[in-house]
Amino acid sequence: MTWNVAPYFCVRDVVASANFYRDQLGFTYKRFWGDPPAFAMVTRSGIWIMLSQFETSATNPNANHDPESQAWDAYIWVDSADDLEKEFRSRGVEIARALEDQPYECRDFEVLDRDGYRLCFGHTTTER
Repeated sequence: MTWNVAPYFCVRDVVASANFYRDQLGFTYKRFWGDPPAFAMVTRSGIWIMLSQFETSATNPNANHDPESQAWDAYIWVDSADDLEKEFRSRGVEIARALEDQPYECRDFEVLDRDGYRLCFGHTTTER
């Protein structure tokens, strides 16, 4: 049995957020739900992120609870963090934390989406 997870992010503008994921981070989406649009799911390489806009939408990134922690909202394992960071830089994505090897045996980097959600992209550096 395979398990999957899809983070659910409350955003200020679902169309603008979905377009950021598409245009900057290389995700795709098929549609919006609601009239006016209030929900979308973006996907790339088998992962999904749900984006939802409410009438009184306030974003709620984990770092809001402890700004010093810079806590991730999602950690995304990828084949090559080096290649992905190069791709993102070529798209003009602002890198929040540069690519580096970590003591937890991953090589990773971080970006912030347009709503302040912190995404960490990395790959393992050892066999698990």
